[in-house]
Amino acid sequence: MDLGIKGKKAIICASSRGLGKGIAEQLAKEGVEIVINGTNKENLEKTVSEFIKKNYKVKSVLGEMENSSTREELLNICPNPDILINNSGGPPPGKFFEWTEEDFLGAIKSNFTQSALLMQSVIPGMQKNKFGRIINMTSAMVKNPHLMMGLSTSARTGLHGLSKALSKEFAKDNITINCILPERIATDRQVRIIGYQAKLADITYKEALKLVEDDLPAKRMGKVEEVSGICTFLCSQQAAFITGQSISVDGGSSEYLL
Repeated sequence: MDLGIKGKKAIICASSRGLGKGIAEQLAKEGVEIVINGTNKENLEKTVSEFIKKNYKVKSVLGEMENSSTREELLNICPNPDILINNSGGPPPGKFFEWTEEDFLGAIKSNFTQSALLMQSVIPGMQKNKFGRIINMTSAMVKNPHLMMGLSTSARTGLHGLSKALSKEFAKDNITINCILPERIATDRQVRIIGYQAKLADITYKEALKLVEDDLPAKRMGKVEEVSGICTFLCSQQAAFITGQSISVDGGSSEYLL
């Protein structure tokens, strides 16, 4: 299927590895010109080199998305993106009574504020071009909260609310704004989370991983490409009538109806 996005330009945040990298590569395969971002210079340069060898059109910006200078540099390189993928590393798991004001504010800055400001920056250009696709990568914890992931739930729920409101306002301009909620996808973040669970339960990582997989209806962790595929489709011409949605990619693990 031709998704109709060849030649479009995309900014993909936090994309030197993991889900962000997978999404960037899937978009590049469709002929999208990508700008990727990461905080680790070695990882970012390695990914850029890998993409260039595959003849992808790629540029990169090193820096934390929480910093205005990083966002400004991304927009200088790609001032009028057709596609924006807001992605960020989630806050670590923890205990409610141990979180400080600094922890809560940090979670909001990294998982809400930076995404809101980028949307604020790119939507006017998308309106002018009558095309825009914004995907906010969040977490299953928004719909299915667990207290140990409370920092993530709190900040990302706010982003969902803003995304829904914006989606209704700009649908007339052929701008879609959707959220993807991944759950138990095999990335470095899940290694850290399962490691934390293993520590709490005083068991090995392997034992904790087995408990997690046994609890999933699919009986396995999800694959990066199973997230990047749906994300890329939502950026397509064919997905123009899908907006304001919160789409779970979780192997059927959620217990909610909607």
